This record gives sequence, structure tokens and C-alpha cells, in this order.
Amino acid sequence: MDRKNILEKGLLTQYLLGELTREDSLLLESEILKDKVLQEKLRLLESDFEQLAMENAIAPPERVRTSLAHAIEKELKQTTIPLQRVPAKTAFNPMRLLVAASLAALFALTSFFFYSRWQTAEENFILAQESQQELQEQLQSLSEEMQETKAVVSVLNNKDAIPFLLKGNSLSPEAKAVAYVNHNNKSVWVNPQALPKLSQEETYQMWADVDGEMISMGLLPTDKELIALTYIDKAASLNITIEPKGGNDHPTVERLISNVFL
Repeated sequence: MDRKNILEKGLLTQYLLGELTREDSLLLESEILKDKVLQEKLRLLESDFEQLAMENAIAPPERVRTSLAHAIEKELKQTTIPLQRVPAKTAFNPMRLLVAASLAALFALTSFFFYSRWQTAEENFILAQESQQELQEQLQSLSEEMQETKAVVSVLNNKDAIPFLLKGNSLSPEAKAVAYVNHNNKSVWVNPQALPKLSQEETYQMWADVDGEMISMGLLPTDKELIALTYIDKAASLNITIEPKGGNDHPTVERLISNVFL
């Protein structure tokens, strides 16, 4: 293990990151003690790592601090060799202690660095999810509006659709609605937007008069441009009444506001 191989293979970086085996670490430490160039390279690498970690670090939660302190204490205990047990041929090496302390500091700083990166990635992931959800909702809304527009255009452009204007009577003189009746495809569409607004406890309902019997065709909410109702065969007239919220199974005749004969 010489200086050239150490530098070319990036062994100093692997050493600082704890990626070398214990045997290789001991061999490398031995070379570092003998080579001032390697000592300077190691010092510069430690400085670079420390600067990178400090630039990106944020304070971790208290549980991370506690866990980290225990890990550093354990690491120092494991790497410290009692003086009385050192063999006679092996002098106490202050470089070992310096390296151990540097590794402990590097471990702490890189922990802060990776915690910061993890927290930033998590925040970005949450923001991406929220943006995706918002985009999906917008696309869904646009799709629904497009479908409604297509339905309106299809009804208005159909040559078989016969328009009928339902004007309000004395109970609601300002009321107006337009019904499009297509006897060929048996469909009825109504534009109720010109009907006066009702209270939240009331609703408009349309009825077909068949041989004197009033049959419900459906409700008429005024917040839509075009409403599809049930086509009733042999209807003589269309009639609009005001009913309780949710509709009724029979018309409230005294609240009939408009009708038209077919």
C-alpha cells in the first residue's frame, strides 16, 4: 500500500467513510503516519467533508441527537486502547486518536447532512403529490365542463329537436324556461337558468300531462345550463311546479308556474 495506489483508488475517502476493512484501515494508518503528503490530503478531505455537511445540515430532532451521542460514545470506547495493554513494540499513536475523533465528528456531520436531504426530499414529495392532486381535480372539472358543452351543442344543433318556451304565469311572471323535445330519439332537454332562484327547501319539477294524469319528468335545478329529463310518450303538455326539496310524487297544482302544450 503506497501513496500512488492510495490516492488513485481513493482509499482516503473510503477510510473517512468507514468503507475499508479493519486490516486495510490499519495498513493505511501506518502509511499516513509515515507520509506527510498523505497526512495533508487526509486533512483536506476531512475539511471538505466538514464544510459540505455544515452547509447542508439542519438541527435534527432531539431523538436523533440522543441516538447520535450514544453512537459516538460507543465508537470512542471501542477505538480507545488502554495504555497499559499496548505491546512494548507499539508506541501510543496520537494519530489514531485524532482519526477516531475526526471520524466521530464526520459521522455526526454527515448524519445532519443526510437528515437534511431526507427532510427536503420528503417535503418535495408531499408538494409533488399535492400538485398532482390539484392538477387531476382541474382536469376532472375541465372534462365535466367539456361534456356539458358537447351535450348543449348536440341538443341545439339537432334538427329534430323542437324548442318550446315555457313562460311564467301570474305566480311567477318573470319565470322562463326552454324545453327541447326530440320525438325521434325520445329525449327532452330543458334550460332552466332563467327560472327565479328558490330557497334551499324548494325545487322546480317538470310534469308531463298524459290523458289528464301528471307524470313526473324530473327535477330542474337552476345551476345547470341544460338538464336531461325523462321523455314521456303521448304527453299533451309540459308543466313546471314548485315542490319541496327532493321533489314530489304528485304535483302541487296551486304552485304551477308555467306550462306549454306540445
